[in-house]
Amino acid sequence: MKFGVVETRDALGTILAHSTRAGSLRFKKGRRLSGTDIDRLLEENVTEVIVARLEPGDVDEDAAASALADVLARNGITRAQAATGRVNLFAGENGLFHVERAIVDRLNLIDPAITLATVPQRTVVASGDMVATIKIIPLAVSDVALRRALDIAATPMMAVHPFRPMRVGLIATTLDTLKPSVMDKTARVLQERLALSSSRLTGELRVAHDEDALAGALGEALPGNDVLILFGASAVVDQDDVIPAAIRKAGGHVEHVGMPVDPGNLLVLGSIGDVVVIGAPGCARSPKENGFDWVLNRVLTGETPTGADLMGMGVGGLLKEIPARPQPRVTVSPAGTGDIAIVLLAAGRASRMGDEHGHKLLARFDGLPLVRRMAMTALEADIGPVIVITGHRALDVSEALSGLAVCILDNPAHDLGMAGSLAMGLRAIGADQAGALVLLADMPGIEPVHLVKMARCFRDTGGHAIIRASAGGQRGNPVILPRAAFADVLRLKGDVGARSVIESGAYDVVDVDIGMAAHIDVDTPEAVMAAGGIFETDA
Repeated sequence: MKFGVVETRDALGTILAHSTRAGSLRFKKGRRLSGTDIDRLLEENVTEVIVARLEPGDVDEDAAASALADVLARNGITRAQAATGRVNLFAGENGLFHVERAIVDRLNLIDPAITLATVPQRTVVASGDMVATIKIIPLAVSDVALRRALDIAATPMMAVHPFRPMRVGLIATTLDTLKPSVMDKTARVLQERLALSSSRLTGELRVAHDEDALAGALGEALPGNDVLILFGASAVVDQDDVIPAAIRKAGGHVEHVGMPVDPGNLLVLGSIGDVVVIGAPGCARSPKENGFDWVLNRVLTGETPTGADLMGMGVGGLLKEIPARPQPRVTVSPAGTGDIAIVLLAAGRASRMGDEHGHKLLARFDGLPLVRRMAMTALEADIGPVIVITGHRALDVSEALSGLAVCILDNPAHDLGMAGSLAMGLRAIGADQAGALVLLADMPGIEPVHLVKMARCFRDTGGHAIIRASAGGQRGNPVILPRAAFADVLRLKGDVGARSVIESGAYDVVDVDIGMAAHIDVDTPEAVMAAGGIFETDA
């Protein structure tokens, strides 16, 4: 490939190395120049361009990336179309992503022009999640290097091991010091962990924290289950403590006690016949990631972990937050103590408003820009962190939010529709949030008390149902989405909200009447004025 400056009239068939303007047109990097392109460039007095000229044996960046993607898109992995030398690869189903690092390294060492990046080994993925990207860095690559890459890629190096729907039984031991509410929450959290695999909790037994009682419960729970999860009222101390001893007394085998993952050290792994038995550490009562997740997820793909597997989890197994960590894992700093995050959607263009009135979210209500008023409403409800998704006039909207304890995320692709903004908000939610309250930024009638009422209903129903605001029996907004529904919402595309998921029948839906506030949005200039707003152009 030859690269450099050429006269425009001699550039037919070459590839632009840099984006170039020609009057009102902008020719993007990577464009193969046609005769029409050259005429337009010359009309605008662009007499020289920086281009790449392919030589015999060179392969165009998109063709090279596409060829490599064709080989890698298998074993539960799908591909997108090539663009600017890149092809993204996605999970075709829910499961665990597996990757052979040594093979990926070999491929990446062939030629600096060919790169493959993936998410980490055994990342939990939902269908549609990106798992890898192929990028041809220059505008072309030699066919020799590409053939070598294709040879290496022929050896399976990536796969999504799909989750299998399993029947899971829960057994919890009791002591006077353990509150029933803690055990109730434990069951809810476990069910949420099972949602992505479409596994189900078949039932729960509660027995005294005693070896004989627990062994009896194991025998009772075995029929009809693929996995049994044991939560002890007291932590496991050694190989002969209540949980491992009860597994053996019930005729089972204890594979291993303990693991080098923190939190999650005090896990017990065993089996009774074909049924996997996991003694969960106390930290698994929380939805935060811990060693229990690592073991359970393997089991839900059909793996049978061994003691050696558990003891091989030490690298990367330090999951506790470290104060000195420069970039903590939590995406959003909590602004409240609840288990629900609020996603405030403020990215839309509001095309029905027209250009003469300005942005409706900057219209003033009681002296405040509407978007600031809505963010303050979310904060005053104090039910969890507040994430604001911006897009159209992002800088102005962000300025209107100045000084508020919210996390602001800009969606550069907001013009593709609401689904992308909603997905961005859901992906930013911390692992300790059980659900997301999706709040539209153009609903000035919403008050903190409405959000608190909905959050209380969400918790009262165990965090599994969709909570929808209503007025007089008519559905409205906002809504609370349980974490179990996130995967379905993340698959949505275009200018749609979550209505199709809400009405799919896959989730319980509870309507909470908050009055006419559920129906008041300001999509037109008349609606803004009727609701008491003053446009920024009139202020």
